[in-house]
Amino acid sequence: MPELPEVETVRRGLSELIIGKQILSATSDTPKSFPNTAADVRQFMIDAKVTAVRRRAKVLLIDLSSNYSLVIHLKMTGQLVYVDAQARFGAGHPNDSLVNALPDKSTRVTMSFSDDSKLFFNDQRKFGWVKLLPTAEIVNLPFMQKVGPEPLDLHFTAKQFRERFTRRARTSIKAAILDQSVVAGVGNIYADESLWGAKIHPKRLVGSITDAEFELLYTDVRAVMNLSIEKGGSSNRNYVNAEGKRGSYMDFANVFRREGLPCPRCGTTIEKLRVAGRGTHICPFCQVL
Repeated sequence: MPELPEVETVRRGLSELIIGKQILSATSDTPKSFPNTAADVRQFMIDAKVTAVRRRAKVLLIDLSSNYSLVIHLKMTGQLVYVDAQARFGAGHPNDSLVNALPDKSTRVTMSFSDDSKLFFNDQRKFGWVKLLPTAEIVNLPFMQKVGPEPLDLHFTAKQFRERFTRRARTSIKAAILDQSVVAGVGNIYADESLWGAKIHPKRLVGSITDAEFELLYTDVRAVMNLSIEKGGSSNRNYVNAEGKRGSYMDFANVFRREGLPCPRCGTTIEKLRVAGRGTHICPFCQVL
């Protein structure tokens, strides 16, 4: 599943391409991928203009002039492919649908704009979806009610970051930081990388983490995610960024998937263990339990 930086690169790419465009038609091959009534599509989607492209955690939001929004989750194999007469934009699971003629057998939703450009939602495994919902009601969705603050929000402070963990004193820091209700969008890669940066062992209990260590962790979470966005994402095996290029952050990873290699900070051999049910990468010298 794409993590926050991957979805953010998609958001930025789409923002440059579809804002201001008017939707002329929308078709789908399965209600599972496009669970919207024909009446709602006609009334709130057709002829509406795209006013914004947003992201909340790992979910994309395309706002429309009808005061409705398209809520999009790519899940494991979703793609968004934009095509017009001059350009082709591909983002998502890197199979041939990114470059071949569309629609194809994986195309679940096709949106056509009034200038003849199109946006395709492709999904081989049919886990992803595009939902049309009133914009004002999105904040009331169970997911939106539960998900924690955005770690890259300019107004999200180190103090607020530390306070998000106060009720999880007896939980491992790795499990707590992966909990989307604590902080949004920090997945396995970024948890390992930021814990390494802060020199915190992922098995340590939250209650043992000092204020100074939380300050370091806050700084490293933001630094790692910003670097990943700059490099176009991290999931170089099953995700490509908004320009259709494979994410390159993994070229800069310090510990993730580097077991058996020397720690770039101290030279100790990086180890892989299991924490919170996830494969976890650490430097046993830098991150002492």
